[in-house]
Amino acid sequence: MQNTQILIIEDNADVAGVLGDYLESQGAQVDYASNGELGLRLATEGHFDAIVLDLMLPKMDGYAVAKALRQQGSSVPILMLTALDDKQDLLQGFHSGADDYLTKPFDLDELHVRLLALIKRQLGRVAQGCQQCGPLTLNIAEHTAYRDGKKLQLTPSCYQILHLLISRAPNVVKREEIVQHLWGEEPPNSDILRSHMYQLRNQVDKPFDTPIILTVPKIGFRLDVNQ
Repeated sequence: MQNTQILIIEDNADVAGVLGDYLESQGAQVDYASNGELGLRLATEGHFDAIVLDLMLPKMDGYAVAKALRQQGSSVPILMLTALDDKQDLLQGFHSGADDYLTKPFDLDELHVRLLALIKRQLGRVAQGCQQCGPLTLNIAEHTAYRDGKKLQLTPSCYQILHLLISRAPNVVKREEIVQHLWGEEPPNSDILRSHMYQLRNQVDKPFDTPIILTVPKIGFRLDVNQ
């Protein structure tokens, strides 16, 4: 984590202090915001490799911060912290644009591993060139995606899934492979993948006449760009 830029958006000063001290001990450079409005401003104005975002924040909650960043086109990985363990609350976090989550209280080593995984995935996408698949275009260098020339607002995780589907098209990509691709050996529950696929379809299919992301029951997903 040497020389990575991490933004912590957390209103509990004790939690933020522990997180900041730990991440700095791992070589990261840390910035801090104690409320959602300030966090959004710092995230918008600065450059960060990842954001640690608390859910329950004053002025602007974590859902709103994540959603605003994604609407602005930001692809910075977001690790959401929550004291809530309700499935709907977690799914709402992913719908808002978070890439991963930890439930409080959490282990600092686990947070470190999850942040490293998010940052590694993000850096791994910075390769040159574009990839074309029917009406879909990925600009690998800029980490952007288009359908019929219209820019898609994708979270980093959704971009990764789309990139994988395009790379394998028209073949099926198994659910287990997508989970392994995104989360490695520490996958969350299956509802999270369902949430990411819902977000992806909202961008790739919903605004257009013909859906191209197809579900293969009990197996996985594939792209059909020849309809």
